[in-house]
Amino acid sequence: MSEKGSVEKALGVLKGNRIKWVDLQFTDLFGKLHHITIPADQFTRDAFTEGFGKLDGSSIKGFTEIYESDMVLMPIPESTRPIPWSPGTARILAEVHRGAGAGRFERDPRGIAEKAEAYQKELGYKSYFGPEPEFFIFDSVSMDIAQPASGTGYKIHSREAPWENAGGYVIRHKEGYYPAEPIDQLGNVRMEIVTLLKDVFGFEIEATHHEVATAGQCEINFRYSSLVDTADRLQTLKYVVRNVAHSHNMLATFMPKPMYGDNGTGMHTHFSLWTTNGRNVMYDKGDRYAEISKEGRYIIGGILKHAMALSAIVSPTVNSYHRLIPGYEAPVYLAWSRSNRSAVVRVPTYYKGIEKAKRVEYRAPDPTCNPYLAFSAILMAGLDGIKRKLDPGSPVVDESIYNMSASKRKELGIRELPRSLGEALDDLENDRDFLKPAFGNEVLDTYIELKKDECRMISAYPHPIEIYQYLDG
Repeated sequence: MSEKGSVEKALGVLKGNRIKWVDLQFTDLFGKLHHITIPADQFTRDAFTEGFGKLDGSSIKGFTEIYESDMVLMPIPESTRPIPWSPGTARILAEVHRGAGAGRFERDPRGIAEKAEAYQKELGYKSYFGPEPEFFIFDSVSMDIAQPASGTGYKIHSREAPWENAGGYVIRHKEGYYPAEPIDQLGNVRMEIVTLLKDVFGFEIEATHHEVATAGQCEINFRYSSLVDTADRLQTLKYVVRNVAHSHNMLATFMPKPMYGDNGTGMHTHFSLWTTNGRNVMYDKGDRYAEISKEGRYIIGGILKHAMALSAIVSPTVNSYHRLIPGYEAPVYLAWSRSNRSAVVRVPTYYKGIEKAKRVEYRAPDPTCNPYLAFSAILMAGLDGIKRKLDPGSPVVDESIYNMSASKRKELGIRELPRSLGEALDDLENDRDFLKPAFGNEVLDTYIELKKDECRMISAYPHPIEIYQYLDG
């Protein structure tokens, strides 16, 4: 659809749904969604090309200084949708521009993703992304530093947890994968979420289910799409999940590791690369191992080569590294394999002889990442692998790496991912050139500096488990 047609369709959505107010939403450098509410009658045809000069960029973490704070939000017409839980209100995503006609703001994450797509197009490629976002839904979370033995410093209340639901239908420890109702007590909430995503926001839902963790862990899968579109959809999904949970007086969180001793929340990301004339460059029906082509192996090689630096973007919080430990289906080791969920990169082999199904699954990301940055970084790593012909070598292992001895992993040359966000940020500082086609140095410098501040701030706080361990020291 032409830009003019998109604007006309957006205006039709506003008029047809009797919209009085519009939430103009944008994403900051760290993946947080922000909004400003504007009367719908201000959304004329000209408003979609002139934008709204209503943003103080100095008040958004990671954006601008106070002396350069005037910024403009440019509505993206095709993102116009009514908000079901707020009658008379619609949501429109926005680009972030500098004021005074100075052009696209270089730290607008969506703009970075658009640069990544433009770069791949120059090389003759188009990429597709299919994330699998997981999340928890809890009845409530209460701070409770009087119970440090839990290792958390707070208490989680869940209708599915045995300690909250004694004598009823419960999910036993790590038996949360696919249980039927009534043991799965969140089916109705998930169905409300996916129905809104499908009927209101235009998603093509592939599946939704309970995940492995004991209490409240869910997953929603939607059809893969292009880089920017998938990132838009992931931001929309998180927005809908949180609001539907809130409407049930519940709390949804995408925090990677909210509970000690149980599975954390990941976002395994499926990635495929095609030529612009429609050939899947990852597919080779003659490959006996996984029908993976030479170019597909180079893509894997690029991801493995840059996996340490990628961690700072795809696993971007201190809490992310509480998830990345052995034994909880989270990737720890830098290896690739087919159908092997203990490797950081795997080649799914559900089907044979189907070109469109061939892809790689990168298992390190979690849903606290900024999807515009994460998908762009994955793409840049893969393209760098092709450019430099980074062969990942043989898959080395088709068994659980978790169960291997340290000496055998060393013998096979299997390295580990960074053990902390601080380590990952150091790796990103030392390995960033592959990102330059999409990320400017200023963006990376700002990201690294503020994330290091976050690490320092959190490390300065005593943890309740430290009190439990050391108070009598």
